[in-house]
Amino acid sequence: MLKTIKNPFFELPFVCAEVVVDRVIVQPISTEAFTMFVLNIVFLLAMIGFLCWLVFTLAVYALPLMAGVTLGLWAYETGTGPVGGFLVGAAAAGAVAIVGQLAFAFARPIWVRVLVAGLFAGPAAIAGYAATLGIARLAIPSETWQMAVAIIGAVAVGFTALFRMAGTAPPDPRTEIASEA
Repeated sequence: MLKTIKNPFFELPFVCAEVVVDRVIVQPISTEAFTMFVLNIVFLLAMIGFLCWLVFTLAVYALPLMAGVTLGLWAYETGTGPVGGFLVGAAAAGAVAIVGQLAFAFARPIWVRVLVAGLFAGPAAIAGYAATLGIARLAIPSETWQMAVAIIGAVAVGFTALFRMAGTAPPDPRTEIASEA
């Protein structure tokens, strides 16, 4: 009695030679389909990694983007048209980014730096939450774990934005550097 064992992963679209091993017919794996399956997984992981890097890199600009979109939409609604709305939004986003960087870089009181960093890290954390929740919904079936992963992502993106803002500040001239002591 011969049994036919079909490959559970791939259906072969063509007729090929059958291999008989111990009176069992074994269908070979299609190498083209298997290669595409593996490449899809590799490219998917690479794309998720790229998008995570992009979120962490651009998180600092969440507040300027939010201000630019808000003012651009306001300008569009008041009658400037699409080009005028875009120009107003781009100018507002650039102004918020520059003013925030300068305020953080040249403010000496720590409370001003904390306030500016918090203003930039808050929207970044919200954007990180949304991005992480979107990725988690693709991979995690439980809504509780989706929220938990999204909150962890929000905290990570918020702290990343905070530290990127702190990295733009020049060192305080009153502090000694260990190599100069």
